[in-house]
Amino acid sequence: MTSLAPHDLVVAPAAQDDWRTVTEWAADEGWNPGLSDGPCFFAQDPDGFFIGRIDGQPVSAVSVVNYGTDYAFLGFYLVRPGLRGHGYGLATWKTAFAHAGGRTVGLDGVVAQQDNYRCSGFEPAHRTMRFSGTVPELAAPAGVTPVRDPESVLAYDSACVPADRPRFLWRWLTEDGHRALARVVDGRLTGYGVIRPGRDALRVGPLFADTAEDARALFAGLTAGAAGQQVAVDVPLPHTPAVALAEDLGLAPSFETARMYTGPVRPFAAERVFGVSTLELG
Repeated sequence: MTSLAPHDLVVAPAAQDDWRTVTEWAADEGWNPGLSDGPCFFAQDPDGFFIGRIDGQPVSAVSVVNYGTDYAFLGFYLVRPGLRGHGYGLATWKTAFAHAGGRTVGLDGVVAQQDNYRCSGFEPAHRTMRFSGTVPELAAPAGVTPVRDPESVLAYDSACVPADRPRFLWRWLTEDGHRALARVVDGRLTGYGVIRPGRDALRVGPLFADTAEDARALFAGLTAGAAGQQVAVDVPLPHTPAVALAEDLGLAPSFETARMYTGPVRPFAAERVFGVSTLELG
């Protein structure tokens, strides 16, 4: 799929090598991408990543990753500084957006772009706040272990998001540098979480749990041995217990987005979402 856009911009599907450049752009924007995010993202939908070039040089990007037949997620909407305002981003967006077909599309939009997203048919669902800070000293948690039953985790995850995503999740749980933990109480899975290294801070996500107690135990397990390091978790603001937990852990608001959708999504257990998996893929 190739299209000619304003000022001889050529938009085409991107390879993982291209996405290393895009990840650098995201880092420059202060998004703190994970160090091993790319392979996990491409595992879900390798055809969902697009890059715009002028004279062979990358200038714009966007991803539209499909989950099943009903849902897609848009991320990495970027144009190189100094080249913005020329229509390159919109041209890349239009080519990439077609990849979603008739699916409802979600995104996590930065404040400055939310009005533009509304003009493209997105409606806000809730605000999300990144809470960041120094990893506190926490007591060793009970019932927290490495993930030993991935099938149970897959089922739990599917209840917490608007789509099944096994290809992404298998890679997310096992990628080098990622640490995945589950909490089991009386033989029942009550939550799971993943921590991974980022450019500026450790990233916790997802942090899915039945209760704040489960989420706190998972956070303690994920950050064990990292006291004093920087950590960040993206928390849906309507989830009052999740916000209270982040504040109790000594984390402070640092970066705001809004979850937005173009249409309806299947019901999911928002009360279990103490931390979003990733702002780039939902």
